[in-house]
Amino acid sequence: MIEIPLKKPEPDFNNLVEVVEGRKEQNEVIFAELLIDEEVKKYIVENYFGYKNVPPPSSQRFGSSKEEKDFRKTDEYKNAYEDYHKAIIDLYYKLGYHFIPDLEFYLDFSSFNTVSRVGKDNAMYSRGERYWAEENFGMIRSWEDFEKFPWEESDKMLDNYEEHLIFLGESLPEGMKIAAQAALYEPILEWILGYQGLFFLTHDDPALVTAIFDKWGSLIEKSYIIASQMEQVGVIWHGDDLGFKTATMLSPAFLKKWVLPWLKRFGEIAHKNNKPYWYHCCGNKSEIMEDLITEVKIDAIHAFEDSCSPVIGYKKKYGDRLGILGGADIDKMARLNTLQLKNYLTKILDICMSGGRYIFGSGNSICNFIPINNFLTMLEVGRNWQG
Repeated sequence: MIEIPLKKPEPDFNNLVEVVEGRKEQNEVIFAELLIDEEVKKYIVENYFGYKNVPPPSSQRFGSSKEEKDFRKTDEYKNAYEDYHKAIIDLYYKLGYHFIPDLEFYLDFSSFNTVSRVGKDNAMYSRGERYWAEENFGMIRSWEDFEKFPWEESDKMLDNYEEHLIFLGESLPEGMKIAAQAALYEPILEWILGYQGLFFLTHDDPALVTAIFDKWGSLIEKSYIIASQMEQVGVIWHGDDLGFKTATMLSPAFLKKWVLPWLKRFGEIAHKNNKPYWYHCCGNKSEIMEDLITEVKIDAIHAFEDSCSPVIGYKKKYGDRLGILGGADIDKMARLNTLQLKNYLTKILDICMSGGRYIFGSGNSICNFIPINNFLTMLEVGRNWQG
């Protein structure tokens, strides 16, 4: 097993980008993750780094109470916020990553969510309670609900976003950058309208659906404008899970009307400011891949599942046209024993490293149900791989 923390990390985000974009020959395995769950972070820093974990300053942002919102204005919160984000940076740095993912504005916006279901978290490294998407109807069911939604308060959250990114940038080790992240479709699907709410309203009141996409899309656009103009931000990494195992959740025609134009605008913002634009999309996305490449103009694709979008297949089909990020199937990361996992991961590297433009990691993120040993095995296999 590899030794962590690394004794001498050497982050080089610019090198990573050159590899992803095919401007530099790839001589070694480079790692990236969309996210590492807080529970995994806690286990690693306390059992491998040898110090006490710094927890998030707020226990839960979703559906934040008035008391919690008031707490976020105090000096106590500010100190806890700074300590927590420094600990996040330390985790990614000492594991050998070249950037930290950041969802600050998106998480702030999610504090308005009051409808997601709460259930017990039975993961290996449980967080106690987990929030689940609302499959029925969300917070907005009518134009009256739309007018009542705190859009103006959402806009004010952007006032603190630049300050947040500046703080992160000043705290980063040399060579590291920030990946600015958000999601457009997912909060609309999961809690603003809910699954049934979105599906029905696309037929019953498409003008309301358009208004919601325009409101939330414009807020994300503003956040990306702020982020992409900052030197410490290295990439805009947008995420929206549009598919399931056999298709996209809504038709490509729907996505081309309401989602893809916004994704294209986000990419234009990134490229205008000389930033790469990566896209995370779970599920079967085969019907819209050409649109993502030719119209949205993504620079790299992420999120792979062996059951519907295996990374090896995507590397063979699209690897000469865009970067391929991650790919180790989450189910296999959770279930395989060490020998099985090593063989599985080695096969991915043997194929995907050919031709370059490949960054190694999980197919989604390092979730709290993945055994720590399997996560570290993935890092070990990548560091020891020889083509």
